[in-house]
Amino acid sequence: MKWEDVSDTQCSIARSSAVLSDRWTLLILSDFFLGVRRFEMFQQRLGMSRTTLANRLTRLEEHGVVRLQQYQTNPDRYEYRLTAKGLDLHPVIATIVGWGDKHYAGEDGPPIIHQHKTCGADIHAVLACPECGETIGPSDIVARAREDAPGRPSVERRPVVSV
Repeated sequence: MKWEDVSDTQCSIARSSAVLSDRWTLLILSDFFLGVRRFEMFQQRLGMSRTTLANRLTRLEEHGVVRLQQYQTNPDRYEYRLTAKGLDLHPVIATIVGWGDKHYAGEDGPPIIHQHKTCGADIHAVLACPECGETIGPSDIVARAREDAPGRPSVERRPVVSV
């Protein structure tokens, strides 16, 4: 399979990776969740070329992850905002940040601490069952193919991972 055909497959990971799978895009999304909205600020914080940044933001806009919003007239000025689709990436980015904090932060700990505004507790991403609320890990999950899935994969109620 050629990389340009990945977005046409039935695999959700493949389709998502066609939009998100480069280091710059993940860094841009991380900055969105830290409150960055303007092109110049992304460019300054990330140190990437203006062309690369423009290309990544355009791709995110084409896929409905971000949108341009005018914040000033005379002269017209715009900033990027996450759409509902973009905001849905928060748990993904939070999980990647948590993984990086756990495995790569070093002795001094993570560079940024995320805090719950309501109670002030330091937080991290957790996967939980929407039905019972129980925290779950890889060995607590079973994968199954949807009955009417086109080209139905051969996954049949197998544990996701054995530990």
